[in-house]
Amino acid sequence: MTDPAVERDAAEAASAFAHPPVAPDATGAYGNHPDQVIDFYAPRGGGAAGAAPLVVLLHGGAWRAPYDRHHITPLADFLARRGFAVANVEYRRGSSLPHQDAEGHMAGRWPETFDDVAAAMDALPELVPAHLPQADPRRTVITGHSAGGHLALWASARHVLPPASPDAWRLPSPPLLRGVVALAPIADFVAAEELGVCGGASAQLLGGAEQWAQRLPFADPAVLLPTGIATAVVHGREDIVVPSSVAESYVAAAAKAGETVGLTLLDGVGHFPLIDPAADACAVVAEEISQLAW
Repeated sequence: MTDPAVERDAAEAASAFAHPPVAPDATGAYGNHPDQVIDFYAPRGGGAAGAAPLVVLLHGGAWRAPYDRHHITPLADFLARRGFAVANVEYRRGSSLPHQDAEGHMAGRWPETFDDVAAAMDALPELVPAHLPQADPRRTVITGHSAGGHLALWASARHVLPPASPDAWRLPSPPLLRGVVALAPIADFVAAEELGVCGGASAQLLGGAEQWAQRLPFADPAVLLPTGIATAVVHGREDIVVPSSVAESYVAAAAKAGETVGLTLLDGVGHFPLIDPAADACAVVAEEISQLAW
């Protein structure tokens, strides 16, 4: 007998991935590797007059190589049609090496995945004026889905990274962000590993069990608190890919650290409607970004 939750998840995933990729208006490189690129989408209407808020978008896919930025381009286009300027960031993901999943795909690369997110964020002040002049970088919101939600939270916490972090990762002061909107994020690595989220992808990202304790303080958003950055989390109550309890654990960790994180739990919603322009949940995501950006 088929599990109704699994059937719903499959249907939601099919809907989200049914949209054809949307080509960007421009692409800029922030490094020499083929994956070190950012696609830019100009605002297509809506919103307030003048320069548009900039949404930095980080895709998910358990930090694994088969899942690149193209699957989230319909969301980038959706946000552009809501009046936002959008920067869709690519980054290096896993390859066929030790600590891989059943299909042979490792989750992420240490330290390259983090190197790339830091480098992309640092390159935006130069790339945006050249490739997306309609954007107002002073009103930047970073968002990401699933593993990308983790990276969005991490990028907003670079100023609280441990002193032993690589120099290229750590910022001397908070990043110039209006806020972060994390969508079904892998936001608490300990909670995620206890639940076996994405086949133990969090542990794979950190290099396996032998590296877990040493690298966790540099990578886990639930440890990098408080940030002082306005943070909102949107999560489906019916999510079986990244259960909402992972987000709730992160929010609880933030509260313990003295920081309030907004948490919106959507009834009857799983993992993928948050990035599906055909789903009502996607409008909720746009509204959460608007509340921080405008």
